Amino acid sequence: MHTDKTIAIGCDHAGFEYKEVLREWLTAAGIKVLNFGTDSPVSVDYPDFVHPVCRAIEKQEAVTGILICGSANGVAITANKHQQIRAAIAWMDEIAVLARQHNNANVICIPARFVSIDLAKSMVSLFVETPFEGGRHQKRVDKISAFNS
Repeated sequence: MHTDKTIAIGCDHAGFEYKEVLREWLTAAGIKVLNFGTDSPVSVDYPDFVHPVCRAIEKQEAVTGILICGSANGVAITANKHQQIRAAIAWMDEIAVLARQHNNANVICIPARFVSIDLAKSMVSLFVETPFEGGRHQKRVDKISAFNS
């Protein structure tokens, strides 16, 4: 993976192991990773880690984010409360690519209990490297914000 992008990462206890593997893998590839925890497998409340990831993107301290929990639903729901965040749950490579190409997603949400770590790495790599297509998709993305409706 080739990128000079800073990535914010966060998880709950169910995503801790995957977060650690992804963080180390990205760092070894020369990518700056902002780690917002959690930093252990002890049970926690996922919103406590989602909001800092989203704020880092909103403040332009990171260009994209990775959120991980058991199903990815909780982190995605929480992240999408932020007006500048478009968080997408991905469970296969094609979904990760389409989330970027068509939806200009800036956060990938990974369901750790339902995908392998190798698939998680593949999805993250594709998500980070895939550009937004714009064009006909831009007008749809522009309509996402509740402030635009």
